[in-house]
Amino acid sequence: MTTDTGTGAAEPVARKNAAGAARGPRGGWDRRGLFRERMGALLELLDRPLTSYYLVLGCSALLLALGLMMVLSASSIEALQETGSPFSWFLRQSFSATLGVPIMWICSRLPQRFFRLAGYPLMVLSVIGLILVILVGESQQGAQRWIDLGPIYLQPSEPAKLGLALWGADLLARKARAGRIEWRQLLIPLMPGTAILAVMVMLGRDLGTTLVLMLIFLSLLWVVGAPVRIFGVILLGAVLAAVIMITVEPYRMARVTAYLRPWEDAQGAGYQAVQGQIAMGSGGWFGLGLGSSRQKWSWLPHSESDFIFAILGEELGLAGTLAVVTLFGLLGYAGLRVASRVNDPFIRLASAATVAWVAGQAIVNIGAVIGVLPITGIPLPLVSYGGSALLPTLAALGMLLSFARREPGAREALAARGPGPVARALSWLGLGGPKARSRRAGRTGRSFDR
Repeated sequence: MTTDTGTGAAEPVARKNAAGAARGPRGGWDRRGLFRERMGALLELLDRPLTSYYLVLGCSALLLALGLMMVLSASSIEALQETGSPFSWFLRQSFSATLGVPIMWICSRLPQRFFRLAGYPLMVLSVIGLILVILVGESQQGAQRWIDLGPIYLQPSEPAKLGLALWGADLLARKARAGRIEWRQLLIPLMPGTAILAVMVMLGRDLGTTLVLMLIFLSLLWVVGAPVRIFGVILLGAVLAAVIMITVEPYRMARVTAYLRPWEDAQGAGYQAVQGQIAMGSGGWFGLGLGSSRQKWSWLPHSESDFIFAILGEELGLAGTLAVVTLFGLLGYAGLRVASRVNDPFIRLASAATVAWVAGQAIVNIGAVIGVLPITGIPLPLVSYGGSALLPTLAALGMLLSFARREPGAREALAARGPGPVARALSWLGLGGPKARSRRAGRTGRSFDR
């Protein structure tokens, strides 16, 4: 009689022992042990160096693909009525995405110094653009946000968000490196710069973007460690300013009234909120099916932009909306993970500000659609129609990818993974740089040195 000691006999025994360990004393499954095992595997996966990198990349790609699909569905009817083609707005959004994805890839390869320097000219250009909006901007739905450049509309308040995040992060990072600073130094010149942007945006009657700018400003102060009393004073001033702005503009008061009692004026001020809730309620668990929305047939205003989440809920149901919320949650988690794992003050501040911008804007948009927040008219990041919003958002996410590559152990993990598909394609064309050419020369047994 012989005994097999090879791996062929050891593997079934190991599987049997693992199965026995997962069972209880009476042969039933040990659910607690199985849960602990799976949670341990999940925590181990989340603790890997490239977790933030792949979460930002994967969530951004999924949200962008879902957004293109929903823009095509939500805009097809109105685009057909206005332009004669159901694909007009989808093609414009696809063109913006075609520009934005390379921008995101380039930003993911740029050094930190570029982003620190880019905040200052971006702030200047944003101020100039906002001045042009006030002087020659086009007004739509009570808000003056766009500059008509013929074939395209430019909304300067969107790059202003990225400019404030970069400029504010570099400003506070320089002060933090200089040593302990007083709270007055935290606010100057950050608060006046934010106030200039906010006032100019408010002159264009854009309360939603002003709210996002305030979220970026507060997130920067929170990360740098500002005293709690500063937040109380700022929030009190912001509430008073919001109350004044709502009372002086009749359409804002109508929006607040519609938010509190939308069904009392379902054909007037509460029309958009009511139609959005009807769309969300019609979707059920799994939706009516992609492209099967009924509310987009001239019932729901701005179904391709501000209220695209309602069309998504109608066509994909609760499952689709929860998937979108989960993706934004994972994106926010990845950004905060980058901020917590990197010691550089600028990266921490810029990452937190980007999360506050993207995740905060998503919360405000979704909250307005489901009726828990007033309608502010800001788009859902990466999903809603609009190139002016899409391009700065993709650039900011590319910046997060660049920061994620600087996490502890991330460079080593990327080096062990080898070149990506783009680098391999450039190497195959002979454009991949000295390292890529040397690797290729080693594989082919030839040298590219002359």
